[in-house]
This record gives sequence, C-alpha cells and structure tokens, in this order.
Amino acid sequence: MRTYREVFRVPEFTPLFLTSAMQVAASTASGLALGTLVYAATGSPLLSALSMFGPSLAQVAGALALLSAADRLPPRAALSGLAALFALGTAALALPGLPVAAILAIVLGLGAAASLGGAVRLGLLTEILPKDGYPLGRSVINMSSGTMQIGGYAVGGLLVTALSARGTLITAAALYLLAAATARLGLSGRPARAQGRPSVAETWRVNARLWSSAPRRQVYYALWVPNGLIVGCESLFVPYAPEHAGLLFAVGSLGMLMGDVLTGRLLPPHRRERLAAPLRLLLAAPYLVFALHPPLPLALAAVVLASIGFSATLPLQQRLMALTPDEMSGQALGLHSSGMLTMQGVSAALAGALAQPTSPAVAMAVMAAVSVAVTLALAPGLRGDPERDCLAEAR
Repeated sequence: MRTYREVFRVPEFTPLFLTSAMQVAASTASGLALGTLVYAATGSPLLSALSMFGPSLAQVAGALALLSAADRLPPRAALSGLAALFALGTAALALPGLPVAAILAIVLGLGAAASLGGAVRLGLLTEILPKDGYPLGRSVINMSSGTMQIGGYAVGGLLVTALSARGTLITAAALYLLAAATARLGLSGRPARAQGRPSVAETWRVNARLWSSAPRRQVYYALWVPNGLIVGCESLFVPYAPEHAGLLFAVGSLGMLMGDVLTGRLLPPHRRERLAAPLRLLLAAPYLVFALHPPLPLALAAVVLASIGFSATLPLQQRLMALTPDEMSGQALGLHSSGMLTMQGVSAALAGALAQPTSPAVAMAVMAAVSVAVTLALAPGLRGDPERDCLAEAR
C-alpha cells in the first residue's frame, strides 16, 4: 500500500477511522469543559489540570490491569462498549452538584479504560490492514487525532461559551454515543485474537512476556523515552513565551502532520526503517537552540522541524509488530501507548521541576540533550533483523 486512497478502500478502515476521530474530538472538548467547570468551582489550577490531564496518568493503571482484554475480547463489541461507557461517564460528569472527588474518580476510571480502548483499536488496525499498510493507516489516524485535538479545543471553547461547560459535556457524551454506533454498525464481528479470559494476572503474564525479549525492550525504550522528554519541552511553552504559547503549540501540530505524511506516505519501507534513528535525533536536536533564547521566528522554525521527528514512532511501531506474535499485538501496542502517555506526564513534571530553579529555556535544552543521549545509546540495539529475533524467541 502506497496511497491514502488505497487505505480508505479497505472496507473496515473508514468506520475505525471515524470512531477514533470522534472519540478524540469528544475527549478534547470534554476535557476543556471539565477543566473550566472544576476551576470555576474550586479556583484551583492543580485540580483543574488533574481533571483535564488525569486520564493520561491513569493510563498506567490500565496498562497494569486491563490490557489482557485487548486480545481476548471481540474488537467490535469492545470498541462500541467502551465508547458507550465513555458516553455514560461524560454525561455523569455534567450532573449539577457532583463533588470534585467524584469528578476525579470518574475521570481516572475513564483514563484507565482509555488504555484498553487504544489497545483494541490499534490491534484491530493490524487485522484490517496488511502489514505493509499499517504505517500508512497509523499515519492517517495520527493526523486525524492531531486535527481533531486542534478542532476539539477550538470548538470546545466555542461550545463552553455558547452552551456552558455542562452543555459541552452533554454534547461530548452524544459524540461518544455516535462513535459507539459507528463501531457497532460499521465493523464486522471478528473473534478475539487470543483464547482465555482477561484478568489482571493475565495482563501481568503477557506484559512480562513482552518485556522478557531484549529486542522488544529496546523498541519500547525508543518509543517512550525520547518522545516523552520532548513532550516535557512542549509543556514549558506557556512559561517560556506566555503570549506566543498558542502559536508554538499550533506549529508543533503542523510539524507532526508533516512528519506523518513524509514517513507514512512518501518514504518507501526500507528508507523508513533506516531513518528511524535520525528522526528521533531530529525530534530533540532543534530544542537545543532554546538555550540561546532565540527570536520568535527561529523558535517557531525549531519547533516545526523537531515535531517532524515524532513520526519516528511509525517505523518503531512497525518493528514492534514484527517482533510480536499476532495473538499479543493488541496488548503490545496498548503497552506502547500507555507507557508513552505515562512517560509524557512524568517528563512534563520533570521539566517543570527543572525549570523552577533555572529557567524554562534551560530546562528545555537539558531535556533535549538527554533525549539525544538516549537515542544514541539505544541505536545499537535497534539494528537487528526483527523477523529473525521473533523466530528466535518462538524457538
């Protein structure tokens, strides 16, 4: 597969794409509305931030407890059921007089469930598309997620003004229901990829098996650490340039879109694999310039250039799938997604702590330098033949 048109010709890709896009839009708009609602009720920036970004930190709980279900539940039922659960939970958040403790409990519960949803969705993508089509399909979903996040924040802000925060939450709940219907009616009834009942013990067993392979561990480190450290740089845009933070975030999204098109659509598979390490270096190196407090045009150019490097996740995910038996593909991708989001949250906290005694510019440069060092350290372990390593593990 070489074109986006070919990907959309696959019958089940379009409903999966639409389901993912609607859920991202609903999550973004509801997060903005919830942050507004909690801040208005408490006046606490911390509680407001937790209500918006707590789900990302809760992903680690899902990764440790729920991921075995990703390969042991029928994908259509799992995706439609989870979207319906999110609709119910988001509608509950709109109830007047709901205590903040209850709001945070619901938000964290939905965040843990989101780790399972992402694993099911990515695992199904590997079934719907042929192996050579996965990077292109993942590229399309990445681009739609970035676009939906930008649109979700913009439309969410308008809805909060026009309908109130609770009205926006109800609208997001309706969008989740539409996503549930799209998954139920548009996807075929495939069986589960693996046998057995999902459980916490099974999640730990498969996670241990995934982690027992040194080649897979190297891929996970490469997916989580350099990426997370650079998200730590992005978390400092507001204190670095309060009046231009929105512009920095916007050009970062533009760079990510450019990278997904370049890596997913334009590069042939053999070049994609070879450019994985240079792309991870590109992700970090431009941020070193922030130590010099560059003028705004140079800062914007650095962020665009660096954000192209986020597309390194595409060849790394392809390598992960080549190293993983099919019956564990959903959990393997779910572990990648949950670990990445957790590392991003941890890195944002580390960057903020480092910026406190120094400055945002110094902290950004330090995080970038560490990301470069990690990429260089991991490079030798990512040069083997993944198919040979997978066969060796099977023996």
